[in-house]
Amino acid sequence: MPIPLLEYQPSSQNQRVSGYEVPNEDTPWIYRLEDCASDGEIQELIWAAYRQVFSEHETLKFYRQAQLESQLKNRAITVRDFIRGLAKSESFRRLVVETNSNYRLVEVGLKRLLGRAPYNRDEEIAWSIKIASLGWNGFVDALLDSEEYQTNFGDTTVPYQRRRFKDRPFNLVTPRYADYWRDKEEKERYKWGDINNFMEMASSINTRQVQFTSVSTANIQIPDMTRDNKQGVPVSVNPSASFPVRL
Repeated sequence: MPIPLLEYQPSSQNQRVSGYEVPNEDTPWIYRLEDCASDGEIQELIWAAYRQVFSEHETLKFYRQAQLESQLKNRAITVRDFIRGLAKSESFRRLVVETNSNYRLVEVGLKRLLGRAPYNRDEEIAWSIKIASLGWNGFVDALLDSEEYQTNFGDTTVPYQRRRFKDRPFNLVTPRYADYWRDKEEKERYKWGDINNFMEMASSINTRQVQFTSVSTANIQIPDMTRDNKQGVPVSVNPSASFPVRL
């Protein structure tokens, strides 16, 4: 029996308050399926979904889900189903899910699927328990089937960062994995003896002192590079030469 979601008190954040900002370059572009009248426009919507879910600046062939793309182009599935398929894909699992803790997966999931940051630590704990009991796929279903998702995005809109009053966008501050996974990769890449004891290795090297030897320049023969037969003075250095004057 799955553990029910713990109750938590939402903190006041930008996305919970009505905004009156003037639209500018920080205003997100909203991609809706009903606005796509051509193949090019629906392809732009697909790229926007990849950018939102995978949060990568370049979409590689490894990320692509050809079957889901074909179903969305044929209107066989909704945008919400497409987002669900991307979040549950093997590519996303290998890139994000397997390289993060449950607490950080909550942050990544809320930012990329609901378009907002976690309210507080209580919400992170509540959703992390949901991941522990239902797994990542169950967590994705809980977010995409929630009233909050339906109210803000529905079935035809690609999720986006709902409001950004300050700081940088989510895709710049939420990389693929956290610091502890990066440190783990560094330790596995650089074994002991390569980097960690560099000072000890450097101090163990025996260097010989350089011996300076005096050199006399008295016997150095400098070759004579001057010409013996001069064939006249160039006009440019002849003081008596006359040049045309423009009137």
